[in-house]
Amino acid sequence: MNSSERRLKLMLLLQQPGKKLTVEEIADKFGVSRRTIFRDFNALQEINVPVTWDKYSGYGVMPGYKVPPLMFTSKELATIMVGLNFVKSQVDKQLVEDAQGVELKIKNVLPDDLKELMSSLESRTIVDPYLKFGGKKKEGGDWYLLSSAIAQKKRVQFSYTTKEGKTSVRKVDPYILVFYEDHWNMIGKSHLRGDIRNFILDRMEKIEILEEKIREERSIDIEGLIFRYNERSHLVKLVVEKTFLERLQSNLPAKIFKISEKNPQKVQISFYFDNLEFINEWLLQFGNRVEILEPEILKEKRKEILKEMLS
Repeated sequence: MNSSERRLKLMLLLQQPGKKLTVEEIADKFGVSRRTIFRDFNALQEINVPVTWDKYSGYGVMPGYKVPPLMFTSKELATIMVGLNFVKSQVDKQLVEDAQGVELKIKNVLPDDLKELMSSLESRTIVDPYLKFGGKKKEGGDWYLLSSAIAQKKRVQFSYTTKEGKTSVRKVDPYILVFYEDHWNMIGKSHLRGDIRNFILDRMEKIEILEEKIREERSIDIEGLIFRYNERSHLVKLVVEKTFLERLQSNLPAKIFKISEKNPQKVQISFYFDNLEFINEWLLQFGNRVEILEPEILKEKRKEILKEMLS
């Protein structure tokens, strides 16, 4: 990046709350020398950016100082537009509307040359076209309210309907929100079960943030929450053609914990999964390029679904 872009990013870096940086940390981050960073500090002081220094913690800016918003480079703006286009292609109606609102606000304050670039990116850069043009938009649940509860570390209560149609009131410590292809999920500790559970947002109603604080005894293991397994999980072993491994691995709704070579063309993979009906249907997209080794019940389920399809 050029010096102007680096200095803008340096200003934003320095004004992060509660964090100061040494010259070495800043130089490493930008891939330049200490001397270059000192020159950048001098340039910032010349335009009255109040850079501060503390011998124990490092560099920052005076509390209360804010960089004027929306100082985007053309590449940063392109990145934002790709992100907004991705969000607008989703099936969650509220997400799409919120992304359109963000886009409109950015457009209203941009200079003409960047506004023209933004319009071009909006209409000519298509992300996930099958979702954008083929998926029907639907209500995805109040993810924003739940994200507020997570930020405040507060418990939530809601009415939840299971896939079997049973409805009950749940009280949950919300930990994370996860968007899976076409719907939002919340993962948290259920007070009804006393265990970590997954809740689909569009099955929730009457969500309420309670005045009950969550006490987190340890840091949240995000990956562990998403790819956890329990007593209902089955050990699944597959043989996969090497040419299809990357595609399978990038979309598999589980974490592979073992990969070993079967022969020059195939590998064997192992993972845990609790919903055999779902993984059985999901694996059909790979046809005969995937062979099920274990469990035996999954092999039987594949035979059953193939018989139904043929009939």
